Amino acid sequence: MNLTVEASDAGKRLDAFLHERLPEFSRARLQSWIKDQRVAVDGRHSRASYLLRGGEDVLVEPAELPPLKAVPEDLPLQILYEDEDVIVVDKPAGMVVHAGAGHSRGTLVNALLHRFTKLSTGWSDLRPGIVHRLDKETSGVLVVARNDRAHQALASQFRNREVEKTYLALVHGRMKMSQGRIATPIARDPVRRTRMTTKLRSGRSARTDYRVIEELPDLSFLEVQIATGRTHQIRVHLASLHHPIAGDKLYGAPAQIAGLPALNRFFLHAHRLRFKLPGSGEPLTIESPLPAELGDFLRVLRKRG
Repeated sequence: MNLTVEASDAGKRLDAFLHERLPEFSRARLQSWIKDQRVAVDGRHSRASYLLRGGEDVLVEPAELPPLKAVPEDLPLQILYEDEDVIVVDKPAGMVVHAGAGHSRGTLVNALLHRFTKLSTGWSDLRPGIVHRLDKETSGVLVVARNDRAHQALASQFRNREVEKTYLALVHGRMKMSQGRIATPIARDPVRRTRMTTKLRSGRSARTDYRVIEELPDLSFLEVQIATGRTHQIRVHLASLHHPIAGDKLYGAPAQIAGLPALNRFFLHAHRLRFKLPGSGEPLTIESPLPAELGDFLRVLRKRG
């Protein structure tokens, strides 16, 4: 396959460029082709992290790989609700939702397959049942589809912004306003690829609404609702206001707050999810209380205050 790098692609990583142009292949598969020197940029083999300049010719020689599939694993799983169409789980912090680069075992999907055997086909063999995701260190409510009909119905609700998603977050500093909206577009950081940014003109539209629940010493406890579901949305939006989430070192929070116990995660919890049941169309609201480690942290903080 021959691809031409457009001027608008300048600054993109080679693997990201390939994933955009060849979405039918997984990023892991494309990266393996790059590693095996099956991808050449202007006749030269490059790394996945190679930054394109624009105008290059990219040659891709596909190779067959053993298909990647999620496998069942006997892992702890807390179920908040289930019926014949959906499962709602309380995802713990530290658990990846589905397999990907560096995470083939120990995921939520592995646990679900062991407990329920069959889920919706989803978008790939690595993500059966998965309609939306939470970051690894974000805990809380997540809905999973048990069949393809339910998957399509739920995906439509998320796509049309009909699902109400409410989070609880603890951020550094005092908010200037007791409530507000952040609507800056979000894009991949071209320098630090593990981060997202609001500093580029390009980016995908995003909307985050927040309300201050409680003001604490040097910190603010917020209720946050998101109308969109961009990667790291709440984290990058709040950090853009210079209020990073406590414990979120990737977006500028200190590793530990003096006088307080270590969090060992960031303080972001998917507290409530409201959606329509695919079978009946009836609205369902599911809540997850703050995990013990976050509740304990708040209590210590309140005593200090």
